[in-house]
Amino acid sequence: MSLLLLQLFNGLSLSSILLLIAIGLAITFGLMNVMNMAHGEFIMIGAYMAYLVQQWFQKMLPASAFGWYFIISLGVAFAVAFCIGWLLEVCLIRFMYGRPLDSLLATWGVSLALQQLARTIFGAPNVAVKAPEWLEGGWHVTADLILPYKRLFIIALVALCILIIYMYLYHSAGGRRMRAVMQNREMAACLGISTRRVDAQSFAFGSAMAGIAGCALTLLGPIGPTIGTYYIVDAFMVVVLGGIGKLIGTVAGALGIGVFNTALEYTTSATLGKVLVFTLIIAFLQWKPMGLVTIRSRSLD
Repeated sequence: MSLLLLQLFNGLSLSSILLLIAIGLAITFGLMNVMNMAHGEFIMIGAYMAYLVQQWFQKMLPASAFGWYFIISLGVAFAVAFCIGWLLEVCLIRFMYGRPLDSLLATWGVSLALQQLARTIFGAPNVAVKAPEWLEGGWHVTADLILPYKRLFIIALVALCILIIYMYLYHSAGGRRMRAVMQNREMAACLGISTRRVDAQSFAFGSAMAGIAGCALTLLGPIGPTIGTYYIVDAFMVVVLGGIGKLIGTVAGALGIGVFNTALEYTTSATLGKVLVFTLIIAFLQWKPMGLVTIRSRSLD
């Protein structure tokens, strides 16, 4: 029973990480249909913001205040990634709408430039981010089952982010405008909604969520300039499987991939498990090309 519960927890933990990484991409890809290959680099930006805040706390504040650095770094990562995402949309992305191949190549070039910039500033070797003391250790459920506080914190962080995004999308004026543009851009523009402003805000918000994901990933290991490239394929996989433009679809896709990946890797091997997951996703998309959940609107019927 302890082994079964541990595998379930590992699947839920992997699902939460995938969801936190993919949720920002689901917003930008679902709303604007822009394949942002630089999404992984916004994860990198968030991770390095956590590293910089940690360095600042160690140099400027007493040791007793060090435990608060990670909470502060989440806000800093969100703000910095939001500003850089807004700048990227204004300077580049808005000229690529309706040109998917051009946007793919352009954002790929941006990702390479951001990686090189990170190497220039921080160096090529990976750097470590020390977790606060209150995240060390684990919850002893039984004698054989220990759940790490770090992964429990990430699961709680993902649940909070999902709640905030849900409240924004379905219970605020800005969220209604975002969903209106997502479902029917021309009609939303006719009703007076500034689609350009909604696009910029949505892209910046999706980039900011990637920054939070990068900050959370620092709890799991060292970070480097290429940390985002390890997760960009999985992020697109979650978005495509869940369905474009639906929050519940992204959640379901992340849960399915995380649980199946953990189960298959446990029964086979890490490499074969990943291959089997890809195979199952391809087979499922042959049956339902639009993913698990699809948007029903007159513009798509």
